[in-house]
Amino acid sequence: MKKILIISSLLLGLAQTVTVNAAGDAAAGKAQAAVCGACHGADGNSAAPTFPKLAGLGEKYLLKQMTDIRDGARPVPTMAGQLDGKSDQALADLAAWFSSQPRSGGQTDPALLPLGEKVFRAGVAERNVPACMACHSPNGKGNAPAGFPPLAGQHADYIATQLKAYRQGYEDPAGRTNDGDAKIMRTVAFGLSDKEIEAVASYASGLK
Repeated sequence: MKKILIISSLLLGLAQTVTVNAAGDAAAGKAQAAVCGACHGADGNSAAPTFPKLAGLGEKYLLKQMTDIRDGARPVPTMAGQLDGKSDQALADLAAWFSSQPRSGGQTDPALLPLGEKVFRAGVAERNVPACMACHSPNGKGNAPAGFPPLAGQHADYIATQLKAYRQGYEDPAGRTNDGDAKIMRTVAFGLSDKEIEAVASYASGLK
């Protein structure tokens, strides 16, 4: 019962942090996505693990992230100036385009699979870390209407980098803090070791 209550509160808390409504035009987004393709790939499937795959990311989540980057709530040095001056509608159109594209797959390091699967599916009970699948779904496809992004197929290096940024943000505002006042992702990441982060990122990336 305690685990159910924890998961329910996490889901509610994270849902409350996602407040941007997506109402984009994918065709209009495609017309302005060329500049994004230099780093994220023409169809949103980036080749470099330092740049996230935007394909299939979910309109609600992607729109929130781009809005936060544009407005300074999520500082990303490599995105500096890229979204300046873009309207809410332009960002919604980009979100609609990239989210409509199929995502390429990823791979799990066999050596990291046991620990990664444990963290993803069961969490870390002794540190009150809930299972990742509670929000991101058992197959890693996320929950687009709720604004929970898919992790399956995302670059493992990128997932790990973001978890470490959230972990830093738990105590240091220089880390990632745009998970809202509930600190859902910061709280989760704060309870994970470097090895657990590496393992769960690898596992999630390889989900189909």
